[in-house]
Amino acid sequence: MQTRSKSGILKPKLLTVTTCPEPANVSLALVDPNWKKAMNDEYQALNRNHTWDLVPNSNATRVIQCKWVLQTKLKVDGSLDMYKARLVAKGFQQTHGVDFSETFSPVIKASTIHIVLTSAVSRGWDIQQIDINNAFLNGGLQEEVYIVQLEGLIKSN
Repeated sequence: MQTRSKSGILKPKLLTVTTCPEPANVSLALVDPNWKKAMNDEYQALNRNHTWDLVPNSNATRVIQCKWVLQTKLKVDGSLDMYKARLVAKGFQQTHGVDFSETFSPVIKASTIHIVLTSAVSRGWDIQQIDINNAFLNGGLQEEVYIVQLEGLIKSN
């Protein structure tokens, strides 16, 4: 088989390195309009999905801390693609049997993806990729879970 590289046809690989350091804390992120927009987008998506109800704090309930996970996403060439902010509950603060009774983490095996892609290619189907900004399971919680309000987005009502 004659390949391009064997024929001396080379395409130069250009790599652009972008230095967009992720902020060390939320206070620094809230100063940058890009990070503030990413955090606000995540917050709005959580509100649209009715992820929580704002309730007054009761000393009788156990409140779990949460934190922002901030990441820069890069394109293949290394240039900046987007600022991504996710809200994560610190689940390690919970106690099994007290705060929850079971855990569930949906995963997909690589072999399943391979079978689906193989079937699509063999049938000549178009394959498209989408980026899901926010994904939520439709499972309901049996337990009540309380988290603190988000730093930078605290509401009094």
